Amino acid sequence: MNWSSQAIRNAARQGDYGRVVSLARRDSGVSQSQLGDACGISQSAVSRLEGRGTASYDMTILARAATHLHIPPRLVGLADHTAAHVAENGQHDVHRRNFLAGTAAAIAAPTLSTRLPEATDTGQAATLRVATTAFRRLDGTTPSRQLSEPVLAHLRLTQAITSDAETTEQRARLAAVGSEAASLAGWLAWDMNDIGSARTWYGAAIKAARTSGDRLLLAYQLGSLAGFEADAGNAPQGLALVRKAHRQLGDAAPAIATAWLGTIEALAHAAAGNRPAAGSALDQAARSTDAVQDEQPPPWPWVFTFTHTKVAATRLTCGARLGLPGWVAASQDAAAAALTSSHEKQRALLMLDLAAAQLGTGRLDGAFVLAGRALETGARYRSGRIIERARALRRSYTSATPPRVVREFDDRLHGIYL
Repeated sequence: MNWSSQAIRNAARQGDYGRVVSLARRDSGVSQSQLGDACGISQSAVSRLEGRGTASYDMTILARAATHLHIPPRLVGLADHTAAHVAENGQHDVHRRNFLAGTAAAIAAPTLSTRLPEATDTGQAATLRVATTAFRRLDGTTPSRQLSEPVLAHLRLTQAITSDAETTEQRARLAAVGSEAASLAGWLAWDMNDIGSARTWYGAAIKAARTSGDRLLLAYQLGSLAGFEADAGNAPQGLALVRKAHRQLGDAAPAIATAWLGTIEALAHAAAGNRPAAGSALDQAARSTDAVQDEQPPPWPWVFTFTHTKVAATRLTCGARLGLPGWVAASQDAAAAALTSSHEKQRALLMLDLAAAQLGTGRLDGAFVLAGRALETGARYRSGRIIERARALRRSYTSATPPRVVREFDDRLHGIYL
């Protein structure tokens, strides 16, 4: 794209940033639907963005579009640091417990609208949250074992500052930040397959969220622990936590919260072997996802929107765990974006679910080739969770004379020591 072209310069000079986006999108060969998917909004929302002329813009959505299309920030009225913030944060997904400052939106329902992070807050809470965000960015490219100690030190510092807060309001704001840090510590412990520590830190995140007085944050942390318990096979605990999260949200829950909790509920039902209940929860999640498009941007802590790709990925996982190859086959195309995610550890876990489904239908070569690729990722990042999932897959296959692809997988698996 020639950013110095007359059309681009005229549109930028007039403040018609939607026109700039439209010109860049067309030059890149990107459809409105594709740009909408990348920005977490609908095709019609992209159309409205491009037709806004010189009216006011949602700067978060505008920054996401500019980042995806590589538009210089100045051409859409943004400072360089604003676009960079969105660019860095946009690589992560809501199911990875992102809590990023500066992109929060006010929630319409008063029962949910407690205290949200303020982009203009320059106090201790904002500074500490920036550190948490930095650690989260590193998670996608750094072994959890290397991040764990710095994150725990950061958590201890946050807790100490919280305990010394002079006012109730300061303590509540800092407690919210501590909840985020504790949740990250739980996530890292989970990746290391340190189940006891993961449960401890998720519990600490819930406790801090209660202190913060933010019901939406509390619901998120309850849902996070529910996802952990469902993954561990503890279906009753997972379902009980999902119900608690729903009670915190009340009747006016944001669609994104309902959609996300629906996928976690489905995983818990799958862990219990309850196919009808899992299917019902997934259907509800899909219906709620349709309504997410009207929430721009999503309410904190759901900084990034929830898409049908995530529902499809969950259906694939549930299908693998329930032994339903039809679910896996029907979801594979829709979940393709998740299977090509830039977050390698998440992609490896989904590949292992797909491998389990293929193994269930007797496709040994495909199953263990996929499992081998996931295993390489697990070894590279020293992820105990991935390695143990790979071991579980191998235990599910028994044969007195395993074929070569299985023997090669065994050789790699037996050579891994974390």
